[in-house]
Amino acid sequence: MKKDAKVISYVGKEVFIGIDVHKKTYAVVAKVEGEVVKKWTTAASPQTLSLQLIKYFDGATIHTAYEAGFSGFVLHRELKKHGIQNLVVNASWVEVSVNDRVKTDKRDALKLSTLLEVRRLKGIRIPSEVEEAHRLLSRTRQQLVEDRTAVKNKIRMKFHQFGLIDDDETRQMTHILVDELLENAPSKELTIAINAYWSVWRNLDEEIKKIEEELKHQAKEDPNEKTYRSAPGVGPLSARILSNELGNMCQFKNERQLFSFTGLTPSEHSSGETIRRGHISRQGNSRVRGILIEIAWRAIGKDKTLADFFERLYPRTGKTKAIVAVARKLIGRIRAAFQKREHYQKEFLVAETPAA
Repeated sequence: MKKDAKVISYVGKEVFIGIDVHKKTYAVVAKVEGEVVKKWTTAASPQTLSLQLIKYFDGATIHTAYEAGFSGFVLHRELKKHGIQNLVVNASWVEVSVNDRVKTDKRDALKLSTLLEVRRLKGIRIPSEVEEAHRLLSRTRQQLVEDRTAVKNKIRMKFHQFGLIDDDETRQMTHILVDELLENAPSKELTIAINAYWSVWRNLDEEIKKIEEELKHQAKEDPNEKTYRSAPGVGPLSARILSNELGNMCQFKNERQLFSFTGLTPSEHSSGETIRRGHISRQGNSRVRGILIEIAWRAIGKDKTLADFFERLYPRTGKTKAIVAVARKLIGRIRAAFQKREHYQKEFLVAETPAA
């Protein structure tokens, strides 16, 4: 008879596990004391994986990590429910070796477990289920607006293809313009094609309108709404995006963390005693970064101190870097307003940050 395989005990040990998440499967790599002790692939079921980890590493302190993405936070919450210490990490923050050209699921999981063990991973803030539900509305609206823009562009291209729009046409694609151009459609087939896209456009208009009504109700119940709306350039929709993505900003210990989250931190190139700051890193939350730039352009037309700040920077940095610096100053002042539990004040003193 064969002897039973030796059972390894992990009681009292720390296990570091990287999880590469996919739609149908999880690739998992576990390390203990610098050595890989187990690799496997399992169905993409948060509960199944959690039970496997408890079974395989009974008595151990289990640390796990996976990259933020399409899968959201269901896996994180399930792992936490089973007493597993999990980090959800921003993919752009995960270190990549210069010579690491091969990408496979298990290699990615191994990289996460290795970095987790040496404490080189930093988790993102996990929203509550209520916060996640709230931001779903503003994010869905943004996605539908992008879909609508794509449909408008397709209609424009159809008209252009058949010579109904000149190359130098600058008018925006509106319902009135579509109706006007259709009068000169050279064929029944073009009319059918345009009407098909036009119907999608109208449906998107209706769905966007419904979500915007819900966002209005959401704003009435949000304690952060008045503070955001008190800032120059912040309107009803931009306030919803900022509040749903940033909350009252209490999670940021300082402005550096806030700027890193929003991707408004300048990139830096150091050589010897020389430090050169370049374009913004573009890491972090692209939704927040984009809306802050829009707000900054509106704000310099409403707030003289921000306008003066922009004018001082513009001659030596150019428009883009100057407006990014305005966006940083603006969100810094809004954070200060929350800290002081007051509305936005242009006199708030916030740390000066170099232009991107």
